[in-house]
Amino acid sequence: MKQKKAASTYVALLRGINLAGKNKLSMKDLTSIFAQAGCNNVRTYIQSGNVVFHASPPIAQQLPAQIAQQIEERFGFRIPVLLRTTEQLASVIRNNPYLRAGTPQEQLHVYFLAQPSQASHVAQLDPNRSAPDVYCLRGQEIYLQLPNGMARTKLTNAYFDARLFTTCTARNWNTVLKLFELMQES
Repeated sequence: MKQKKAASTYVALLRGINLAGKNKLSMKDLTSIFAQAGCNNVRTYIQSGNVVFHASPPIAQQLPAQIAQQIEERFGFRIPVLLRTTEQLASVIRNNPYLRAGTPQEQLHVYFLAQPSQASHVAQLDPNRSAPDVYCLRGQEIYLQLPNGMARTKLTNAYFDARLFTTCTARNWNTVLKLFELMQES
């Protein structure tokens, strides 16, 4: 008899839904899509595409493509879906260099990358692109300190996607902390 793999807790980070009236998707519909894909204990946080859920690793592995396809078929737009485990999100929190330096939390943001970047691509990034904003790439995350906020920075999804040949999505630090709290409650 084949043993069923234990479910783990994940967070799905969807890019570009319910922002500025574009790509409207209700959290009820989003929860339903995840449940139909085999996820359990599905919960959303705020209206911008944060989904905490339980799934077995084989199901989770297929989810980014499957969820993106379901959203495109049902709602007519395709969006990136990135996953992180509880352990990965804990690592993101532990490894924020700007938090340790005493930066106010409201200035902190994280870009989550779909996959690690090659060193040759990272070398193409301009550290002076958006002064006084600073960033630090560690693994599959880019930590940002944005004194003037996300709306004024030139360190955008489009910039990092183009230079690093990947897909990324950003979350402010308070959202990262809240998502981790929800994952631990599961």
